[in-house]
Amino acid sequence: MTTQQIKEMQARVGTLPDGFWGPKSVAACQRHLRAMMPNPHPFPATDQASLTRFYGAAGDESNLVNCDVIGLGVEYALLPVKSIRMHAKLSESLRRIIEAIAASDHAHILKLYAGSYNNRPMRGGSLPSLHARGAAIDIAQATNRNHAHWPTKSTMPLEVMEIFAREGWLPAGAFWSRDAMHMQATQ
Repeated sequence: MTTQQIKEMQARVGTLPDGFWGPKSVAACQRHLRAMMPNPHPFPATDQASLTRFYGAAGDESNLVNCDVIGLGVEYALLPVKSIRMHAKLSESLRRIIEAIAASDHAHILKLYAGSYNNRPMRGGSLPSLHARGAAIDIAQATNRNHAHWPTKSTMPLEVMEIFAREGWLPAGAFWSRDAMHMQATQ
């Protein structure tokens, strides 16, 4: 993002628009997104016990459904996507999110869908990924890589993160300053 874009985003999240995305901007952005989340929060904490109680065992495909996204502009590798495999508890929420993005100025980002359910461990770890529970989605991988700092090296629009936050999803870029393609249904 440019310095001007960062200043605009800083103003939007309620911090001094100085063009430097540092700890104060990160904290303001996290407060901004948390304030949009439903209360009480609909999703579990990120510890394994809470995740298992809420979602069931990682890799249990009996908890998955196909979330219909026909006609909403979702594409994977330039091909239209008809459905996204997701945990049954998240299908309606994800549908609302995709509809909101499709109706926004950032609808083009849906053409960059990068995956959801994948029974694998977290990158660089041994614990199950949220993808292994059908509780995470990746969008725009090429410009929002795992180790690329958000927002200075990644391009995930704050407005897209806000759409996810309104449904209670945690946008990784804003909360870990990296992996901005990743959104997960946790606190």
